[in-house]
Amino acid sequence: MGMGMDWTMITLPLWVLAGIVSFYFSLGNARVWTSIAVGFFLILVAEILPTAIDFLPGLEIPQVQAMTSIVGTIAILVMSHGFQEYYVFSRTLELEGNKTLVYLGTLGVVLCSAAFIWINITPDERTLEVINIVENTNWVFLSLINIDLIRKIYVNIQDSPISKGFAAFIFVFAFIFLWKGSELYINVYNLDVLAEQGQYLGRYQISMYCKEIGNLLAGLSVGGTFLYLAKLLR
Repeated sequence: MGMGMDWTMITLPLWVLAGIVSFYFSLGNARVWTSIAVGFFLILVAEILPTAIDFLPGLEIPQVQAMTSIVGTIAILVMSHGFQEYYVFSRTLELEGNKTLVYLGTLGVVLCSAAFIWINITPDERTLEVINIVENTNWVFLSLINIDLIRKIYVNIQDSPISKGFAAFIFVFAFIFLWKGSELYINVYNLDVLAEQGQYLGRYQISMYCKEIGNLLAGLSVGGTFLYLAKLLR
């Protein structure tokens, strides 16, 4: 438990900064960036605050626990959609929709998900575990897809001054892959339960270190990337 608290003291301020910077970035820049920045902001809301501040009111409610994982899934889906849009934009210079629709659309999906959770059976421990596995699976595989997509975008815009800033997102998703991949490994093999029984302690500890280091580096790189891009786009 002590190890978790030590990491949280470092990761929480980094993610709060990254969340604020990414949301501020989405307000101040072109529509093409909105989905990407909103997705990163949602990580702060869904992933970091509930795990770091365990005394937040309502966190013991199973529906709220389910929603943190669901909003985490929405975060990776929204930002992946944003990178797909940017790829099309980098090829065609065409863009559909406006910023307000992105904000309203994301909020609508969150509210519909919340309604679905609240009208259904109260999630038990197994249900929450499954929802969490679905979230981590989305993060792991979409991180790999986004790394390839960002590489393609970089090739298309490499003569642009923002190309280096964009390439930094490759590192962001590599760190997220480490973070979420470690979580998924613990989920699937039930390593936390096995470790409590005195089994596979080494694997569990290595997985936890990889998870915390990935989380830390992801928070650091997200904030740094958006600050760098803001400077390049000025």
